[in-house]
Amino acid sequence: MPNILESLYHGSLFPGEDMISKDPHYRPLNKQITEYLEAWRQKLSSDEFEELESLLELYSQVQGMDMTAAFVSGFKAGTMMMIEVLADEHHV
Repeated sequence: MPNILESLYHGSLFPGEDMISKDPHYRPLNKQITEYLEAWRQKLSSDEFEELESLLELYSQVQGMDMTAAFVSGFKAGTMMMIEVLADEHHV
């Protein structure tokens, strides 16, 4: 198994793609979303449902951007903490 730096260098590290929530509410909520979408598919015309799907896709794209920004922010904060800890010579 390659180390994390090698994986990052070779472009084979995709933490967002491997992420599955461990929250016990995740799967029931996902199931509920699927059920709601199926109910809307039955209520709406084909064109209207396509519009709804387009809206949901836009929402998903924005959510992905938010997740990316949160990951970058958290990574930077963690890195800054490591730098601060390692640079603090007074408490070593």
